[in-house]
Amino acid sequence: MHVALALAALLSLPRTNAPVTLDGELTEEAWKSAAVIDQFYEYSRSDNGPPPVPTIAYVMYDDHNLYVGVDCRDPDPSKIRAPYVDRDQVFGDADNVGVLIDARGEGKVAIQLRTNPRGIQGDAVDNDSTGSEDFSPDFFYDTAAKITATGWVAEYRIPLSTLRYTNDEPQTWGIMIVRNWPRDFRYVVSSNPLPRNSNCFVCHLMKFTGITDLPSPQHLILAPYVSAQQSARPREELGSPLETRDVENDAGLDVKWSPVSAVTLDATLNPDFSQIEADVAQIAANQRFALFYPEKRPFFLEGSDLLQTEVDAVYTRTIGAPRWGARGTGQHDRTSWTLLVTEDRGGGSLIIPGPLGSDLVAKPDDSLNVIGRARHEIGRSAIGMLLTVRESDGDGGHNRVLGPDFEWRPNERNVLIGQLLVSDTSDLYTEGTSHALDVDYNYTTKAYDFGIGFEDYGDAFRADNGFVPQVGYRELAGGGGYNIYPKDSTLVQIRPNGGFAYVTSSDGDEIHQDVNFGAFLSGKRNSVVHAYLHYGEERTGGKLIDQTYLETIFSIDPSKRWSKFVVNGRFGEDIDFANATSARSIVASVSTILRPTPKLQAELRWSHERLDARETTNDGRLYTAGVQRLKMTYSFTSKSLLRVIGQYVETDFEPQRYSFPVPDKAGSFLASVLYSYKLNWQTVLFVGYGDDRILDEHADLLKANRTLFAKISYAWQM
Repeated sequence: MHVALALAALLSLPRTNAPVTLDGELTEEAWKSAAVIDQFYEYSRSDNGPPPVPTIAYVMYDDHNLYVGVDCRDPDPSKIRAPYVDRDQVFGDADNVGVLIDARGEGKVAIQLRTNPRGIQGDAVDNDSTGSEDFSPDFFYDTAAKITATGWVAEYRIPLSTLRYTNDEPQTWGIMIVRNWPRDFRYVVSSNPLPRNSNCFVCHLMKFTGITDLPSPQHLILAPYVSAQQSARPREELGSPLETRDVENDAGLDVKWSPVSAVTLDATLNPDFSQIEADVAQIAANQRFALFYPEKRPFFLEGSDLLQTEVDAVYTRTIGAPRWGARGTGQHDRTSWTLLVTEDRGGGSLIIPGPLGSDLVAKPDDSLNVIGRARHEIGRSAIGMLLTVRESDGDGGHNRVLGPDFEWRPNERNVLIGQLLVSDTSDLYTEGTSHALDVDYNYTTKAYDFGIGFEDYGDAFRADNGFVPQVGYRELAGGGGYNIYPKDSTLVQIRPNGGFAYVTSSDGDEIHQDVNFGAFLSGKRNSVVHAYLHYGEERTGGKLIDQTYLETIFSIDPSKRWSKFVVNGRFGEDIDFANATSARSIVASVSTILRPTPKLQAELRWSHERLDARETTNDGRLYTAGVQRLKMTYSFTSKSLLRVIGQYVETDFEPQRYSFPVPDKAGSFLASVLYSYKLNWQTVLFVGYGDDRILDEHADLLKANRTLFAKISYAWQM
C-alpha cells in the first residue's frame, strides 16, 4: 500500500525491485510502494496557502534509477497549456512539472528536471549562492507524460549516474516537486512551503533519508560526432558572385566518466562548438563596453555552478576553438571542486577593459587555458578559491588570476558574500599585477528587504578567461524595497523600491552616479510591470553629463495561443558617448510568442533605438537603429522539429553630426533553416542551411556567406 508522507525533518525514501514502464501512467505494481506526497503549497499567488488544484507525487528508487510520478489533477483538462517546444524551452507560460534534487544534501545547489504534458524536457541548476536558475547545463533523464480525463500525468526515470551524490551511508537527499499551473493567474505549487522572508530556495527542499546500497557509480558516456559543412563566400569583395568551397568534414569525441560516486571526468577531442542558433542581435551603436552572450556549449557546463562567483572571472566563451579539453569535477566530504584545462586555437576577440570603456583586440592564435575552483561548506556558509590562467604562445603573454571568496549565512535573513582576486598580466596591452574586490550584503524579510555592495577594481586588473569589461573604478551601491501582497485582488504583489550607485575612478574622480526609485507590480495572467525613474550623471570626454530617464518593462502571458507579450522601454536624457555630449534617447523593444496550434510557434522580436543630439548648434538625430527577428518552429513530434529564423539589423547614421567618419548605413541580414532531431541532449541530428548578408551604405544586402551543414552525434551510455 502507499506510504503517505507529512512534512517532517527527515522522510524515508522507499526502494523497489518491481519493474517500471515509462508510459505516462502510474499503474505498475511498483508505484504502490512509493512514498506519496499529497500535501502541497501555493507560493506565487498566496503565501504557502492551499493550492487551487490537487497534485499527488510519488517517489521511489531501485538499483539504477530514481523514479518520480506526478498526478496533476485539473478541473478542465481542455485548458491545459501543452505546446510542443524545443528542449529547454519549458517555461512558466505553460503547464509543467519540475523535480529538484540536491543529492549532496547540502541545501545549496539542486538540479532541476522539468517536463511538460508532451514529455518535453527542460533542465537547469538552481544555486542559492548566486540566486541563479541556469538553464545552460544538461542532464540525462527520461520522461513520459499523458493528458488524461482528470488532468495530466508526468513520469520520470532519473539514472542514479546523473546525480552527484556523496559516499555517505545512508544517503540524505533534498527533493522538491514544483508544479506550474498558468490560468487566470500563474500558480506555482510546491511539495514544501517556501517562506517569503528567506534568502534561500534550495535550502527548503524536503529531506529524504534511508537511501542505501547505491550501485557502483562507475559510468561511462562516449559521444562521438561527425559533421560536414559546405560554404560559399564572395570571390573577391562583398556582393561579388559566391565561390562554393569544398566540403569540410570533421569529427570529434566527448567522453564523460565517473570512476567514483563523487568524481566526474570529462574529456573532449576536437570538439564541435558550432552553434545551431544565432545569438539574438543586440544594438551596439552607443555602447562603451563589450556585450555579453550566454554559454551554450556542453563541455563547459559540467559543474558550472561552481564557477559562478561575485566577480565574473570565468566566461568560457572566451575559449573560442579548443583542440582538446579535459575536466574533473568532484566532491570530498564538504569540499566541491572543478578543474578545466584546454588548448585553444584562438580567434575572436580579447576584452581590454578600462574605467570608461573596453576595447576588443584580436586574440593570440594559441593558448593554454586553466580554470579551477574549490568550495568548502561550513554549515550554511562557505569559503572558496578560484584560479584562472591563460598562457599564450609566442609573444601573446599571459594572464593569471587567483583569489579567495566567501559566503556567510548566519540565518535565513542575512547573507554576506565577497570575493578578492589578484591578477598578473603581461602582454602588449597590460603589464603588472592588480586586484578586484566585490562584497555584497543583503537582508530579507517578508515585508521588506535591502542590500548594499562595494566593488574595487584596480587599473591593471584583467580576467581574460572571464567577462570583466570595466576596471579602474570603485563603486558603492545599494537599494531596497517594501512588499505588499494584496488579497483577493488582480494584483499579486506591489513593491515600491529604490536604489543608488556612486562610482569613482581609482584616483577618486567621479565616473557615474545614479539614484532611482519606482515600483514593481505583478498580477493576473502572470503580468509584470516595472517602472523606474533614474536621476544621475556619467563621465565621458573628461566631463560629467546629466542623465534623467524613465525605464519601463511590461510582460504578460495573455492566453493559451498567445503565450507571451513583452515590452521594454527607456526614454529621456541620455549621453552620446561617441561625441561626448548630452542627448535624448528612445529605446524600445517588443517581443511576443504566438502558438496557433500546439505544434506551431512563432516568436517575433522588434527593437528600436534612436539618439538625438541636444547641443543648440547641432540638434537633430544622430542615429536610428533597429532589429527585427522572426523565428518559426514546427514540431513534428516531441523530439523533432523544423525551425526557420530571419534576422535583420540596420543602423542609419547622420555622418555630419559626428567628429569622425561613420557610414550612412550599416547592418546585416541572416536567414537559417534547421531540421533537428534530439533523442536526448547529446544524441542529435542537425541538417541546416544559412545565408548571411551585409548591408552597405546604399541599403543593398551584399552576399557574405552561404552555408549548408549537417551533424550527427550519438551518446553511448555504459
